[in-house]
Amino acid sequence: MKKLSVVVSLTTNDNDYQMEQAAAAEDAARRLGVEIRLLYADNDAITQSQQLLKIIQSTSDAHPDGIILEPVGGTALPQVARAAAAAGIAWVVLNRDVEYIQELRKSFRVPTFVVTADHEEIGRIQGRQFGALLPKGGSILYIQGPSESLAAKQRTTGMYETKPLDVQAKIMRANWTEASAYKAINSWLRLSTSHQTRIDLIAAQDDSMAMGARKAFEELREGGGPDRWLNLPFLGCDGLPKTGQAWVKRGLLAATVFSPPNAGHAVEMLAKVVHSNSIPAERTLTAPLSVPTLEKLAAMQAEKLRALSAHGA
Repeated sequence: MKKLSVVVSLTTNDNDYQMEQAAAAEDAARRLGVEIRLLYADNDAITQSQQLLKIIQSTSDAHPDGIILEPVGGTALPQVARAAAAAGIAWVVLNRDVEYIQELRKSFRVPTFVVTADHEEIGRIQGRQFGALLPKGGSILYIQGPSESLAAKQRTTGMYETKPLDVQAKIMRANWTEASAYKAINSWLRLSTSHQTRIDLIAAQDDSMAMGARKAFEELREGGGPDRWLNLPFLGCDGLPKTGQAWVKRGLLAATVFSPPNAGHAVEMLAKVVHSNSIPAERTLTAPLSVPTLEKLAAMQAEKLRALSAHGA
């Protein structure tokens, strides 16, 4: 049996979830005897497009059997996808719903499908976490992913579906990295209005951005600023065992949302459909979970409020 060759194109190597995606893909490839090549786009859609077109259009190197893509930009590279399929290369999109998949499946015989986290449900869980931590309402500082990211939009949509009406959100944007959130918070703190703004909770659409925000507030305190920010709950998403979940255990985050890495599952699905010549499902969803559970989070907050009330009395 011919050894399967797969290219996995990820957004960046400066994000804990993307690094876990790479590790999951490599682990699946080792188990299945798949030859794998990892690419990182440095959060640049043009770079990602150029990297993949170079592979697809190469006349000197053998084409891979498939490309697994976590897209940077909002379009998910439809022209590149069509070029890959026309060249007989399978095309798998991670963590993005894309309309062009249907057209590719009708027009080409190569496997094309989506494996995605349920981003709206991630947002819904985070909105419920806000309710558990702010039972009497309040204001949150909410750090979104980039404006062109469908995942960021879907997480925001889900969050607004479930957050209590008496919880108000102030929105700012970053780029799925600790450094970008750190920069965004520092820019906000330079505004005179920021220090008069009431904030009861700080949340980000991934754990690395939550930690970037925390780093900015830690440096503010070290420079003689108030430490009230660091007494607030910080929330993230992705919830990987070595990062988000570990930060919850250490008390650096109050909660996160665990979204299982799916690049390894995509490698497994691709290997199966190629070797069996079967037709994959068009869309496969991975289910997120609250860490800790919503019930435990609410109970912990109730106990904290009781302790504060008793101390005040």
